[in-house]
Order: sequence, then C-alpha cells, then structure tokens
Amino acid sequence: MKFTISGKNIDVTEGLKAAVRDKLGKLERYFTPDTEVIVTMSVEKERQKIEVTIPVKGNIIRSEQVSNDMYVSIDLVEEVIERQLRKYKEKIVAKQQDGGNFKKEFLEKESEPLDEVRIIRTKRFDMKPMYPEDACIQMELLGHNFFVFCNAENEEVNVVYKRKGNTYGLIEPEE
Repeated sequence: MKFTISGKNIDVTEGLKAAVRDKLGKLERYFTPDTEVIVTMSVEKERQKIEVTIPVKGNIIRSEQVSNDMYVSIDLVEEVIERQLRKYKEKIVAKQQDGGNFKKEFLEKESEPLDEVRIIRTKRFDMKPMYPEDACIQMELLGHNFFVFCNAENEEVNVVYKRKGNTYGLIEPEE
C-alpha cells in the first residue's frame, strides 16, 4: 500500500508515521500493493483527528476519528475501516462485481457473519406541524443532533440536523 501522510496544525513525526504505517499496514492483507491510502492528521484545541481515505474502484472507503490522543485516534480509525471493508466485501460478493484493488484471497475467503442490525427501542411521538427554524430550536432544547418533524410549509415529514460549525441541515423527501 502507498501511504500519503500529511498534517494540519501538527508536526507529523516519524513516530506518528510509523504508527500509521504499522496500524493501517494490517489492512495490506485486503489490498493490492498499488492501493493508495491518504491519511490526514490534524489538531484543533484538544481534538486529535485522523482522516483516512482509500479510493477503491468507483467508491471510497473513508473514516474520520477524533480523540484526545492521536495514537488512540489511529487505533479507532483502523477498526472502523476494517469493519467497512467486511461490509464492502459482502456487497461485492453479493453483486458478483470485480474486486478492483482487493486481493483475490480476501474476496474468496469465507467471512465471519457481520454484526446483525438490531433495533432495541421504538419511539412514537405526536408530530404537530412546525417550521424548520422552530424544529431547530426544539432540537437544541432537547439536546439532540437531529429532529424529525412535520413541516408546516408542505405537510411532509422532514428532518433537521446539526452540522459542523453550528449550522443546520434540512432533509426533505423527493417529489
């Protein structure tokens, strides 16, 4: 695998580079040697963030992890990417697609079953019509990062969500 390691507001030491190559190097068993791995590390206040992007045949495997220690962030990002790879493998095998950057052994090897998706709680609530701005206020009052509501403007179910930088997003169904 070919690593491109860069940093924002951080001096990327040889120790950090070695930790990235060592931890993410475990993923070599899944990829061909020419696979590119783009790693960006950054520091904002006490947040040590690592972003890893691996382009694979028309898709991108990507994870971003934050902690108060860069080495912990590196460990977390490797676990998430490995989980994504197992899910992506199931998708490729199910569709009988060409594996692209993946090694044949990885695609042909029998995989252990993925964690089953389990819904453990169902919530029901009355949705009175409100405007998106009011839904944002309600979301903030509840301390949530998203809020489902009936939009008073079009009487459709919408979702507002909190974005980075204290901004909000609105999800509407397509016509």
